[in-house]
Amino acid sequence: MGSLTSPYDRRVADPRALRALHEEVEACRRCPRLVAWRERAARERRAAFRDEEYWGRPVAGFGDPAARVVVVGLAPAAHGGNRTGRIFTGDRSGDFLFAALHRAGLANRAESVRRGDGLALRGAYVTAAVRCAPPANRPTPQEREACLPFFVRELALLDRARVLVPLGAFAWEATLRALAAAGHTVPRPRPRFGHGAEARVGPYALVGSFHPSQQNTFTGRLTPSMLDAALRRAVDLAG
Repeated sequence: MGSLTSPYDRRVADPRALRALHEEVEACRRCPRLVAWRERAARERRAAFRDEEYWGRPVAGFGDPAARVVVVGLAPAAHGGNRTGRIFTGDRSGDFLFAALHRAGLANRAESVRRGDGLALRGAYVTAAVRCAPPANRPTPQEREACLPFFVRELALLDRARVLVPLGAFAWEATLRALAAAGHTVPRPRPRFGHGAEARVGPYALVGSFHPSQQNTFTGRLTPSMLDAALRRAVDLAG
């Protein structure tokens, strides 16, 4: 398996610039439908979380500023990231993902339940194509496009990133769009998503994985060994 701590001749991303971008993301109110939905979910709390204070805002990416592997999700869950304020934190999808990141040596622990719980990513960064929880997990094309500049700027700041792992077809397409917007040439024919699919766009390798949603993990469409294989491949390609 390749090392994610090998020397690299470019500077590490400035954590201050990343924090500034995170603050801008968290203050965003560009999409009225998403603002209304995320805030409604924060008011009408799920019974299991009725005593918790929900985040109820856009959710920024998080992880190692020197990451060489970037995992890209779809959007925060209404009662997951929208509750905890961290993507994939506090829901079943995150339980599945963080356990796999830990097995891959990319996280210091196998679970994450809230911000500030001690989780740290090592050589990895986790983000999402859309930063607000969308109704039925279905952002509109307009909402996707409104969030795209955040993703483009994030990748520019993560200047050691070399492998992108989109989770699901939506994240795969958003990643290709972000890379095109950043000026990289997307191959023709356009790379197609699939679990284990690979593509090369500019300086980046893409490794696709099915999304760790309950719909996929409960049915066996995505198993722990399948996600492990995708992350191992990402680490190997990251060098």
